[in-house]
Amino acid sequence: MMIVGWLVARTVGAFSLWSAADSWGGALRLALAAMFLFTAGSHFYPSTRRDLVRMVPPTFPAPAALVTLTGLLEFMGAVGLLLPSTAVAAAYALIALLVLMFPANVHAARTGLMVAGRRAAPLVWRLPLQMFWIGALWYAVHAISD
Repeated sequence: MMIVGWLVARTVGAFSLWSAADSWGGALRLALAAMFLFTAGSHFYPSTRRDLVRMVPPTFPAPAALVTLTGLLEFMGAVGLLLPSTAVAAAYALIALLVLMFPANVHAARTGLMVAGRRAAPLVWRLPLQMFWIGALWYAVHAISD
């Protein structure tokens, strides 16, 4: 979803139809915002929410509250990416959030949880994907601030 969004946003920007997407970094920022808006919504959609609550390792307190909190933080981060004045802070906050949420992905992979009707991604796939998103956020920040 994010890569297609990135390419669509960059294509629109290349034709001067949307100034926010007139660079690869700007288009990536928009695609990341769309992805985080989508994932934030999944924290509140009833069937997905149940799966996300089960992903929280048992050593963490109040799994439902943590899922609500992370959903709200993802939403705020996505909106922050859309605003030039807050994009850098939002990107770094989302990087931190991805790192902090990784134990839930480890727990889901190790216990073979089903998430949204599919088995949780094995760590051999999930870790590189997480690193890709962190790298994409980092690139978007540096593409803005150059």
